[in-house]
Amino acid sequence: MINAEELTRRYGETLAVDSVGFSIGDGEIVGLLGHNGAGKTTIMKMVTGYLEPSAGRVSVDGVDVAEDPEAVQRQLGYLPENCPVYPEMTVVGYLDYVAGLRHVEDRAAALRDVLAATDLAGRAFDAIGTLSRGYQQRVGVAQAIVHRPQLLILDEPTNGLDPSQTQQMRDLIRRLADNATVILSTHIMQEVDAVCDRVMILRAGKLALDERLADLQRSERVVLRTDADQADVQTAVAGLAKVTRHDGGYAFDGVADDDRRAELARRLVAGGVAVHGLTAEQRDLETVFREVSEGGQQEVDDAS
Repeated sequence: MINAEELTRRYGETLAVDSVGFSIGDGEIVGLLGHNGAGKTTIMKMVTGYLEPSAGRVSVDGVDVAEDPEAVQRQLGYLPENCPVYPEMTVVGYLDYVAGLRHVEDRAAALRDVLAATDLAGRAFDAIGTLSRGYQQRVGVAQAIVHRPQLLILDEPTNGLDPSQTQQMRDLIRRLADNATVILSTHIMQEVDAVCDRVMILRAGKLALDERLADLQRSERVVLRTDADQADVQTAVAGLAKVTRHDGGYAFDGVADDDRRAELARRLVAGGVAVHGLTAEQRDLETVFREVSEGGQQEVDDAS
């Protein structure tokens, strides 16, 4: 769906995005995570064709964004961080206007579908300026999907929403992902955890990490719960793993795969160690993000 190669963007002497490359397949929900100034918004603008890269290239479905931005933009829906809407227009009037700009053929059907998808049918004839922040964000999402895009790009979609509105927006994003590839930019780790199946972490304009969440959160450490002495545990697993104390039990590093964990359990039992629990440690996204972020400091402040 999306392929970026050596994507780079400079603002004068400031390097906002530094040789970033990635591929995103159909149907993925990818979170672009990073501190303010990491380059998230800059990358999104280059993918959508609203900003030219200083170097490198990005393509959507094989179409080079720089060569034919209009063809790419017909395939995508974009929700910028502060989506421009017309407060005096009604919801349906604004969406009809956007559908016209997008050259949607059956506008009546498209409006019915998008109002239903975003739960805005009951507010269709309300002026946008009278809506809550949460409903205005839904209008922003609605304008991004009224033409049924294959790619949906959302920049800080829950910014400024209260907890209830945030949960509703997350539910909406998951539903939209049934019919589109979704990229969302955020600095909120819970957002990625709740919605995405893959995360790309940016640090000072560089892609510091790109992994599926399930793989990312899997640790190489196994934790043992037992009342045995450390010396007995160490004797039982000698040559297989180093033992360290961990939260009232013991930890073994580098043995989280199934075969090595099975051998670890067999050795412990054979050595007379009472095994009350033996589990692979799970890393949360916050821990991973902190580890990646500590590898360098932010160098760019580009409002992304």
